[in-house]
Amino acid sequence: MSYLVFRLERRIRARLDDALARHGVTTTEYMALSELHLRDGPSSAELARIAFVTPQAMNLVIRDLERRGLIRRDPHPEGGRVLRARVTGRGLDVLRRCDRALDDIEAVMFAEIDAVDRKSLAENLLRCAHALRSDRAQA
Repeated sequence: MSYLVFRLERRIRARLDDALARHGVTTTEYMALSELHLRDGPSSAELARIAFVTPQAMNLVIRDLERRGLIRRDPHPEGGRVLRARVTGRGLDVLRRCDRALDDIEAVMFAEIDAVDRKSLAENLLRCAHALRSDRAQA
């Protein structure tokens, strides 16, 4: 079963990388943009954990996204040296185009799977991911 999941992940990732490259972003950049859009100011460390990269790598991603005008960083309301990253209008445009490209990939992948089975698959994949979370105690 794990091998099948791995093969699927590799196929999805290949299509995802190609689709996102057409919009000028990497998978890690897309994940950062998505999380910054969905959540209120996650830290670079949180983004790194979500994207499975080091905090140092995520800091480079954040700086590049800012340089390209896809995000902006403002002082945190609580002060200090912390900067809160937010998606700009330009970043949101890129994110929406990428989301549509990902919807197209999913449409192909799920073309022969009905809504009930898709829902069941999603629920079971979430259970599997939860069981393997790194913060759970090892049995």
